[in-house]
Amino acid sequence: MFLVVGLGNPGAEYAATRHNVGFMAADEIHRRYNFSPFKAKFDGLIAEGAIEGEKVYLLKPQTFMNLSGNSVVKAAHFYKILPQNIVVIHDDMDLPTDKIKAKIGGGAGGHNGIKSIDAAISPNYNRIRLGVGHPANKDEDSVVNHVLSGFSKADKENVERNIEIVVDLLPVLLKKGVAEFSNQLGMKLAKR
Repeated sequence: MFLVVGLGNPGAEYAATRHNVGFMAADEIHRRYNFSPFKAKFDGLIAEGAIEGEKVYLLKPQTFMNLSGNSVVKAAHFYKILPQNIVVIHDDMDLPTDKIKAKIGGGAGGHNGIKSIDAAISPNYNRIRLGVGHPANKDEDSVVNHVLSGFSKADKENVERNIEIVVDLLPVLLKKGVAEFSNQLGMKLAKR
């Protein structure tokens, strides 16, 4: 059993922003694998389904990014899902929009949603990092404006392709682990 979490901020004004690529990925997983309708539970929206025989709960925390861990820990405890069976999909400013990286554990890299989840359940869960690019200035206002802004046409196309790749390869992560997922991810990205 797995818990797959897409990070984002609730509300229509945030729907197409860089900080919401996790929600975008969750919505595509939901559509592609025919999950049950989302229900409000665990301070989030949760749906149930199966991916190649693996039972999966799909969660979109509705607590705003900085408190994502509250929603994740409630769902994980309720379903008794250990960190190694949790997959969090989120934006990463340190990666350009044509890059994706995956790993278990590590630092939060300044991402407040990841900091919140680390504090709530430990940092030893699977992370899929979708590149959203970095602003020219690194001051706090520029960073906030960047992650809460929309995409250029080229960046939007990159991110949509990246989400397709992640959704295509998600069964590999669930069945064979993050190392094999990363290997296959590298091969797919090299072909672009």
